[in-house]
Amino acid sequence: MKLKQKTFYFFSKKYGWLTMLLWLLFIAPVSAAVELRVAVIKAASQVNVGSSTDALIKDGAGRTLGTLSAMSSFVAEPEKNNVAIEKWKSQQIVIEPSNEGYVWIKDRWYRGRTRLLLQGKGVTAVNLVDLESYLYSVVGSEAIATWPIEALKAQAVAARTYALNKSSTGSNRFYDLDTTVQTQVYKGLQTEYSSTHEAVNQTSGQILTYNGKAILAVFHSSSGGHTENVEEVWSSALPYLRGVVDYDQTAPVFQWEKSFNTNQIGNLLGVGTVKSFIPERITRNGRIITLKVIGEKGSKIIDDSHLRKVLDLKSTLFTVSVQDNLVEIKGRGYGHGIGLSQWGAYYLSLQGVSYNDILSHYYQNVKLTKIQAN
Repeated sequence: MKLKQKTFYFFSKKYGWLTMLLWLLFIAPVSAAVELRVAVIKAASQVNVGSSTDALIKDGAGRTLGTLSAMSSFVAEPEKNNVAIEKWKSQQIVIEPSNEGYVWIKDRWYRGRTRLLLQGKGVTAVNLVDLESYLYSVVGSEAIATWPIEALKAQAVAARTYALNKSSTGSNRFYDLDTTVQTQVYKGLQTEYSSTHEAVNQTSGQILTYNGKAILAVFHSSSGGHTENVEEVWSSALPYLRGVVDYDQTAPVFQWEKSFNTNQIGNLLGVGTVKSFIPERITRNGRIITLKVIGEKGSKIIDDSHLRKVLDLKSTLFTVSVQDNLVEIKGRGYGHGIGLSQWGAYYLSLQGVSYNDILSHYYQNVKLTKIQAN
């Protein structure tokens, strides 16, 4: 196979990573008690990979196949039933940096190791990373790094709890989480800041539990004034995900508007020119779960997730009106409205509320505990 290698000079110049890499070496976490599997790239035709230090190439059984040179980019590709990097081929390949180096996946740096495996006809790149290291980035990816430390600490505990819950209950045999809003946003070293390190370190190992188990600590940007009982939005009731008053009125997404012409929205929803909308199922706070759309070509009942995706809506807490050829949507909040409200946590932290009190407001009947060693 033809060698596909190039220097990381371009990447380091573009992103200023060399300075950051040196700085981050001095603030690596002390322990690696819990390792997560985070899918960074899924089923791609090829993936750019590398390491900031010389790295071992191993197969899925842990046997060493060779060495990758530091600060060089390589291409991982599917080849028959294997993943191939240069001359090495295996059903799974693991890249292990030396001296606490960092791994390059696609277009950014991550802590930990890289596992490459086949899914379908493509290569999936999984970051194997210590939980606390992972959180340094997640807190900076999900929240604003300049927020008060108590808000960031609340985010750290919620994200740690969510990750642990998913790693223990997930059904995917290859990874626990991905890097999107479907689980938790994770952008690697580029969203690590001194404030996110402080928030993670000050809450090290702390999680929220119910009956001794890590809860499903979901969170969202802004509820629009009141969070939801989980069973009204999703399927099953949980005693700790109850609707409470939110303090998110200062959020830039607290109120929003969006408009469409009746032909445009009808084409998006597949009913022709829209005539009217009828909410079929709503929560007690007014969040639409299913909506009947009536158009010149018929009608459809559309669920909340499809509505948000197709119409690119911040939430389904909205009212809708049709006048002449214009459809006007007036909404509140951003996200599903369950669990921790990030903008609510921000406001409460400005009022001097501690992170544990913020968490106990948004998650009912829970205990703040430390992760138990296996």
